Amino acid sequence: MPRRRKRARFEQLTEFERGRIIGLREAGLSYRAVASRVQRNSSTVMRVWKQWTDECRTTRKSGSGPRNVTSARDDRHLVRMARTDRTASSRQLAALWSIATGVSLCASSIRRRLLQCGLRARTPLYRIPLTHDHRRLRLQWANQHRDWRADWQHVVFSDESRFNLWYHDGRIRVRRYAGERHLPECIIERHSGRTPGVMVWGAIAYHRRSQLLRIVGNLNSNRYIREVLQPEAVPFLQSLPGAVFQQDNARPHTARIVKSFFAAQQVQLLPWPACSPDMSPIEHVWDVIGRRLARDPRPVASADELWSSCRVIMFVEARNMKNMRCLRRDSNYDLLLLVIRAI
Repeated sequence: MPRRRKRARFEQLTEFERGRIIGLREAGLSYRAVASRVQRNSSTVMRVWKQWTDECRTTRKSGSGPRNVTSARDDRHLVRMARTDRTASSRQLAALWSIATGVSLCASSIRRRLLQCGLRARTPLYRIPLTHDHRRLRLQWANQHRDWRADWQHVVFSDESRFNLWYHDGRIRVRRYAGERHLPECIIERHSGRTPGVMVWGAIAYHRRSQLLRIVGNLNSNRYIREVLQPEAVPFLQSLPGAVFQQDNARPHTARIVKSFFAAQQVQLLPWPACSPDMSPIEHVWDVIGRRLARDPRPVASADELWSSCRVIMFVEARNMKNMRCLRRDSNYDLLLLVIRAI
């Protein structure tokens, strides 16, 4: 017997469900069998069937149920309040509503009215602060590379990422309509913070990946050459004919000594706009590792355990290349460029 899905309290039957109940009853099924099919209580099925046989209708009586405390005009005013402050919780909106109108309204009623008007609490889009020049350079880069096809197969995307011993659950929500994800008032800007954890470096190509390296302490240009480029990045690039190396514009990456090293090793670099970590497909790899770490029922107690977990997750995910969707960039990266152009 299939598991019965959970329902909200007092959720009304839809017209389709009422029609199914009547059709199944006319087909000769018992009340219990019909209730199992539509995943409703037997008493509900009996009530719908009795209403159909006695009154020849399935719709609810007009005016049945409790009356709304708010009118249509009040609902429009509530929507304006929610759109004015997108991050206000239902409790905060209820308090503001009580002050403005003198009428008490509970938080659940606020949420129900906003849902009826199409405003749903969703997770905001986080990003780093972008200036006008940042947006202009990102758009320029996307326009220059939007016609690339097979060239993406030669690009090696690299980046560092930091994984912390604990994670925030992002309880802040914004109320927005569908398609408003990138509106400025629906975005919460955040800056990276220093918490206990490990920093790793990695690189991915079309069908290959590099070893995951651990970086202890602050990374400067000399350490970047000595601990990342020489032992891992350059040999990985030399094993791929025609490889193009991508890195962000962090200070250790753009130092003169690093540029001289790339010139001496004849490494071809992919120009990259500033403040654009979201444009690199390797961010999907970090996202996979972060999600796996967050779902691990055994919390890590030290940075060494966290590093071991990162290596295991990277190895397991890389064994099945189909799971790493970021490596299939023929169509996904074109869509990403379209998103970048829209920002």
